Amino acid sequence: MEKNAALPAGPSVVAQGLETVKSRRSALIAAIFLMATSAIGPGFITQTATFTTKLGAAFAFGILASILIDFVVQLNIWRIVTLTRMRASDVANAAIPGSGYLLAILVIVGGLFFNIGNIGGTGLGLNAVFGLDPKIGGAISAVFSIGIFLSKRAGLAVDRFIIFAGILMIVLTLYVAFVSGPPVGDALFQTVLPDTIDFAAITTIVGGTVGGYITYSGAHRLLDRGMVGQQHLPAVTRAALTGIAVTGLMRYVLFLAILGVVASGVVIDTASQAANPAAQAFQAAAGDAGLRLFGIIFWAAAITSVIGAAYTSVSFITVFKQDISEHARNMATVVFIAISLVCYLLMTTPPAAMLVFVGGLNGLILPIGLSIFLFAAWKREDLMGGYHYPRWLLVLGVLVCALTWYMGYKSAGTIFGLLGF
Repeated sequence: MEKNAALPAGPSVVAQGLETVKSRRSALIAAIFLMATSAIGPGFITQTATFTTKLGAAFAFGILASILIDFVVQLNIWRIVTLTRMRASDVANAAIPGSGYLLAILVIVGGLFFNIGNIGGTGLGLNAVFGLDPKIGGAISAVFSIGIFLSKRAGLAVDRFIIFAGILMIVLTLYVAFVSGPPVGDALFQTVLPDTIDFAAITTIVGGTVGGYITYSGAHRLLDRGMVGQQHLPAVTRAALTGIAVTGLMRYVLFLAILGVVASGVVIDTASQAANPAAQAFQAAAGDAGLRLFGIIFWAAAITSVIGAAYTSVSFITVFKQDISEHARNMATVVFIAISLVCYLLMTTPPAAMLVFVGGLNGLILPIGLSIFLFAAWKREDLMGGYHYPRWLLVLGVLVCALTWYMGYKSAGTIFGLLGF
């Protein structure tokens, strides 16, 4: 036998290889569920109930529009962030000097508003399950979220909890959709040929599923886990498409669950101080058990969104302090959640109205960040190591960007009117 002949890989080398594969798979699954659970938060659930009550089966078109917009936005953002190996605000600054600071401020402020609504959502969820005062339920949930970020293995705790809660939400919502017996044929028809098109509804639902911080949540998670560069691009693309498929399925199933109730003639309150449209729909579909199921789904959606909004919003502060440590970021996340809680406890706006408003607000932020990213992909290929960015994806991005600007223009007044502005 030759002295230099290659020897079989030892057990330790094989174990390391398996561990690397396992770590990458875990990172991708975590990013998928972080994006998915951020996109299917209490805001989206309340928005879906509100607009399905208002528009009926015609809102199916809004769901389809949100999925198509989501596809183009997420595919572009995930690819650009992982190819440049930079956070969104750093990409923006490199493409257009100073724009990264603007984007960071918009996302952090939008994330704060969203998190106030998310904490309100946790309160509504626990109210439905246990009858707790929403303010008390929100406070308990915020403290729970803070505990996750204070744990010694915060990153792993975030990943595991979000995956568990995401699966729970999907299974329970499928059950309620089956029980409510929606008019599936009419919904499918109006998915492509709606009786009416409501731009404010579409902008709000898009904002609640892919606007503001949600756009960057999965991409930043992949960045933190080292899934970057051209070698990881196929896996990143598959993860983005899987995340979009998961959120799209959940959106449509939730819509059908509520449509079944609305189509049966049940009147749902969407305007009063105590209004909780989705809870009413679930209770009408499956009685008190349905109300309890709603509470669990809503709390899971809200608590994962509290975590996702805080994590992603705080990830933007690195543009102001590049050398911030992971521990300092976790502490900043704790402070972010605490501020959100205080604002929620002090506010007088009905939680349901707040959840609809924040979706619209983030829908108005979306085209700003998307415009900057598309410019970076079109003009600054050097930021991506010379990678030739697909022109078809850029063209789709430009079309979607123009659409989101137009929808924002058409619906801004209606969205801010939700708070009486």
